Amino acid sequence: MESTTKIGIIICDRYRRCAGGKCLRAIREREGAFSIYSETEIELVGYTTCDGCPGGNIEYAGDEMVKNGAQVIHLATGLIVGYPPCPYIDTFVEFLKNRFNVDVVIGTHPIPQKYLDMHTRLGTWEDPVWKPRIVTTMADAATRVRYN
Repeated sequence: MESTTKIGIIICDRYRRCAGGKCLRAIREREGAFSIYSETEIELVGYTTCDGCPGGNIEYAGDEMVKNGAQVIHLATGLIVGYPPCPYIDTFVEFLKNRFNVDVVIGTHPIPQKYLDMHTRLGTWEDPVWKPRIVTTMADAATRVRYN
């Protein structure tokens, strides 16, 4: 690997007690949204919640992560697989990009199969706006089951 990409992760506040195991495994295994870093090392420089709707911590978290060198901020998979999915996700993406001039990726670890099954039954992701939001975290069936 040639270089290091510094990243921050913002998780949904509903999962504020999350220890980050799935995200950290996905970083290590270069799975889900972290598959884009196959040619670079990853250094995690920040991990926090949005602070709940409507995302009161987004500005502070982005600022702190960028001060710590973040080049990319990932909005965790929990923001898309929770029910309901985060209604502010597009607002967060635009704000972080424009305020801090960083890349923003929707997703971290692969979508667990149990969440894909539920959202398929509910029709959550049938709207075409969801296709680009979930593409980085959609994996093959075996990988999705491993993340259940």
